[in-house]
Amino acid sequence: KGEGHVEGEKVENPDTGLYYDEYLRQVIDVLETDKHFREKLQTADIEEIKSGKLSRELDLVSHHVRTRLDELKRQEVARLRMLIKAKMDSVQDTGIDHQALLKQFEHLNHQNPDTFEPKDLDMLIKAVSTR
Repeated sequence: KGEGHVEGEKVENPDTGLYYDEYLRQVIDVLETDKHFREKLQTADIEEIKSGKLSRELDLVSHHVRTRLDELKRQEVARLRMLIKAKMDSVQDTGIDHQALLKQFEHLNHQNPDTFEPKDLDMLIKAVSTR
């Protein structure tokens, strides 16, 4: 009550209700570890973020950050594949096309499942901002 946040204390954000909420939070957390990107994020207005201008800054983040983002994307793709397989198993061979199912997950570039690129950040931002 009336107490301020302690410097460095992590503030819990409410659940967005998105099925990729955990992925979104992890990407943001990793991006904020890069000083340059964090500064750009703090000074960017909403139109710069939505337009994809901020996504181009991804090329300037450290190798460690890019490696971690690649790892997060591979984990998210694996999670989505597991969900699709479970859905397929539940409806038993009704001729559902895996690629068509993957297209419904517009928060990442499923055609490049191994690396996190500016297009992935742009798609994630657009998916969040258009919901």
